[in-house]
Amino acid sequence: MQTNEVTLGALERRIDMAVSQADIERDVGARLKNMARTVKMAGFRPGKVPLKIVEQTYGPQVRSEVLGDAVERSFGEKVREQNLRVAGYPRIEPKADSAEGQIEFSATFEVYPEVVVGDLSDNTVERPTLSIGDAEVDKTLDVLRKQRTTYEVAARASQELDRVVIDFTGRKDGEVFEGGQATDFPVVVGGGQMLPAFDAQLHGVSAGDSKTFDLTFPEDYHAQNLAGQTVQFEILVKQVEAAKLPELDAEFARSLGVADGDVDKMRAEIRNNLEREVKRRIRNAVRGNVFEVLDRVVQLDVPKALIESESARMAEEAKQDLARRGMDPKNVPVEPAWFVEQATRRVKISLIVSDIVAKNKLNATPDQVRRQVEELAQSYENPQELIKWYYANPERLSNIEDLAVEDNVVEWLSTQLKVVDKAVSFDELMNNQQTA
Repeated sequence: MQTNEVTLGALERRIDMAVSQADIERDVGARLKNMARTVKMAGFRPGKVPLKIVEQTYGPQVRSEVLGDAVERSFGEKVREQNLRVAGYPRIEPKADSAEGQIEFSATFEVYPEVVVGDLSDNTVERPTLSIGDAEVDKTLDVLRKQRTTYEVAARASQELDRVVIDFTGRKDGEVFEGGQATDFPVVVGGGQMLPAFDAQLHGVSAGDSKTFDLTFPEDYHAQNLAGQTVQFEILVKQVEAAKLPELDAEFARSLGVADGDVDKMRAEIRNNLEREVKRRIRNAVRGNVFEVLDRVVQLDVPKALIESESARMAEEAKQDLARRGMDPKNVPVEPAWFVEQATRRVKISLIVSDIVAKNKLNATPDQVRRQVEELAQSYENPQELIKWYYANPERLSNIEDLAVEDNVVEWLSTQLKVVDKAVSFDELMNNQQTA
């Protein structure tokens, strides 16, 4: 077999290959003879099927398999010989004008780029700082109380954070549109459940009130048939319910898992959980800031095959997320093309990180992985059960190992960059979670 390589672009390559037709026929014959020893066909005893019949039945399939194996072997040998790192899968195409006695193909593919990080010392990243005190614990307790809100019927007009029970009907051009009708539907006033223009109509209403109003959907509304469209809603208010927050007492403490109802112990546990969460979010923020510098500073051609693969994966994740939210992905088409920009960044960062890990020997140690798992387990009622759960499955543990490797990379890069501390508020840190 013969091969030669052609450079088509920064990352794109083509290898022209020729395999001997005689070698193909020899291998086809050998495989068919082996099949004839064991193949079962109606009217013949096993192993007694004539070779000619085996060839007539299985010849095309075997020839295709042998040819595919020969081309794959030829491609693999050339790649190893040239020390090429193939990104994605090659596109194999037959040539129309093969030389006599040869079967010629071409394989077009991309290779991984060379990564050069360079000097990062002129770049600065911010590291958020925050200490947890009584104010942060009180704010968290307030959120937890709101999550456990109960409601009781109120004989008055609705106020902010009341719950109203309504019937509503939405019409577009006089026709009820899909998802535009509900009965006995509970809505928290000002809770962000409905579009702002709809929510505004629920302030100051009383049981028995009815209203008709126009509403224009945002241009980026998820249902494309409604985006930017003006519709008419009719609502009937059936009940107004006042919010009632639980008291900060022993019963509330027990509802949070403090068996003896000790309120001070509850506050201490909340503080510990907040400190772990703050530590995690600060680590993620630094990670995001460091990777942002890498994305900006390191120049890199990104293989299109890897971008396409990541875009498709992200689109599939988006569909699964819609399904989890109770929406049918068929009604909200999700296209991989929507994710190309984000996928390009992710692939680029992944290539840079992998190169840094390899060149600086930053692979995670078993002790680092164990610490990551134990840290995750601390917030669970039965930490040992979660630890066992991770270690029972190599794939789950591999995800934790990836986190430990990223921590190693961020720590190493922090020594190459200028890191400055920046005090942030509790709300700022908790409401702004960065991801790569």
